[in-house]
Amino acid sequence: MSDTVELRGVRAWGRHGADPGEKDRAQPFDVDLLLEADLSAAERSDVLADTMDYGALHRAVVALIQTRSFDLLERLAGEIAALALRDARVRRVRVSIAKPRLLDGATPVVTLERTR
Repeated sequence: MSDTVELRGVRAWGRHGADPGEKDRAQPFDVDLLLEADLSAAERSDVLADTMDYGALHRAVVALIQTRSFDLLERLAGEIAALALRDARVRRVRVSIAKPRLLDGATPVVTLERTR
């Protein structure tokens, strides 16, 4: 089964980076999430509790970016993946995190995929 819930374009401001000065002021981070889970219960019930609450997930991702600080995008993406996997229904998560226009207009993106 390959049911998915996607959350695209999460924008949050945080203090992450390994280079000098990157943590001095908040900068934007863009996150895309893909969660794989069996959504058949929600399909039948039409009840939010039977699926991923992407509103709650959005709030948790934004809070993580705003309140924690890491040197590497890989670490931040791993923390977001772990957060998504707290929901026992999630079998697989893919997290992409970008720092828009960081490198003279270029945007670095790190993507991690984790499976339960």
